Amino acid sequence: MSESDPIRFRPRESGGSPRAQAQRSPVSFPSSRIGPPVVAFNRAELDAILAVYARKVAAGEWRDYALEMGREKAVFAIFQRTSEYPLFRVEKCPRLARRQGAYSVVLRSGIILKRGHDLARVLAACESVKLSH
Repeated sequence: MSESDPIRFRPRESGGSPRAQAQRSPVSFPSSRIGPPVVAFNRAELDAILAVYARKVAAGEWRDYALEMGREKAVFAIFQRTSEYPLFRVEKCPRLARRQGAYSVVLRSGIILKRGHDLARVLAACESVKLSH
């Protein structure tokens, strides 16, 4: 077995003939074990968000971030310091995709700074705002 070969797991043999084991059906798990669907950022969305984040970190304006993924929305929170409330929250809410747009930038006070269908345009609002330290 080389390092590139996939690992195959087999159930333990609990006695009996190999023929009897081959006739058994595979183990199936009840659907209740699968949790509800979670809203998440895809790779392209995270790349766009992290590009803006990297520029602001390099400028010394932002210092930390947090990700939260839930059933209703995904949130990328941006902090000036770790122990504070987030300066901005970039939210993805698919429920609003057909109306106002799935993406929004929310300020610390709860005011929606920008909302839209295009993530790049929404993130541009984040870059243009200068906050005092």
